[in-house]
Amino acid sequence: MNQAQSRVFKISLFLLSFGIFLYAIHPILMPFVFGALIAYLGDPLVDKLEKFRLSRTVSVLVVFAFFLAILILGVLLVLPPLISEFETFFSALPGIYASIVNDWIPSVRSYISLNNGEIVDTDWSSKISNNLGALSQVTKSLAQRFANSSMQFVGFIANLVLVPVVGFYLLRDWDIMISKILQLTPSGWRKRFKILMDESDEAISAFIRGQLLVMLALAMIYSLGLSLLGIQMALVLGVMAGLASIIPYLGFVVGVTFASFAGYLQYHDWEMVGLVWLVFLFGQILESIFLTPVLIGDKIGLHPVMVIFSLMAGGVIAGFVGLLVAIPIAAIVMVFLRHLILEYLQSDFYQN
Repeated sequence: MNQAQSRVFKISLFLLSFGIFLYAIHPILMPFVFGALIAYLGDPLVDKLEKFRLSRTVSVLVVFAFFLAILILGVLLVLPPLISEFETFFSALPGIYASIVNDWIPSVRSYISLNNGEIVDTDWSSKISNNLGALSQVTKSLAQRFANSSMQFVGFIANLVLVPVVGFYLLRDWDIMISKILQLTPSGWRKRFKILMDESDEAISAFIRGQLLVMLALAMIYSLGLSLLGIQMALVLGVMAGLASIIPYLGFVVGVTFASFAGYLQYHDWEMVGLVWLVFLFGQILESIFLTPVLIGDKIGLHPVMVIFSLMAGGVIAGFVGLLVAIPIAAIVMVFLRHLILEYLQSDFYQN
């Protein structure tokens, strides 16, 4: 094994060992991943504030206050309508149940040409009443399990408290850490590594900032459209579809399915279902021709199928933390692959 092969073997072994180490500790990574996300998103704002001769620490505190104000404002604006819509939904449950029993089931029977005798009618109200005792036992069992898992709950709260602490220190020292990483890079690789870091940063920032704006815009479009149609739970359905839009086309599928169901149960009119489809088709078209090209563009370089695969792989490997870091890691890998492919196309091996 020559020197170059030995170096590649050592680097590969280090990366493999580091990957195994991260996988082993991934249950405790949540506050650090969220903290790094806060630092990454806040660093451009802090850099701009430093230009006004504010110290790094003061700039970080200002940015944290800004993030906190946005969070509180969002909760105050969104939470009351959400609570109101959930109350409306739960009050409408008896009517939904009656509609399913009196309208949907007879329609299905008529459609598939079954006689009433072939499907046994079930008095669900009586069954639920007769099984309240068993339901009570299940509730007690769940409560006991929750009490037994109190340490896990405490751990979750502790991780939640750690997020702003980790985010503060990472944001304060972000530029120093990036500088140290560049200094540790071999001098012969430093220029190329800097280019790779800049391109990776461009891809990740394009996805994170752009995708968040796309999800927010779609949630607003879907919520507004469903509200204009008079659909109950419009805000909940719109926000749910907007959040699901992080996976290509999933927001459309989830939103149009639940909203169509809700619209038909409320109005018993297939024309309303058609209008619901128009709302989501409008949002999907607007996303394809305007929102995604303008807010994200092609900087990330990931095909929609690759996005889906990355999210699924991240979820399987590291659960919720894996979902959070799947797309940024995939974007970085694509940056490195593009440079490797470019070098291959320029190599003597390919050209000759």
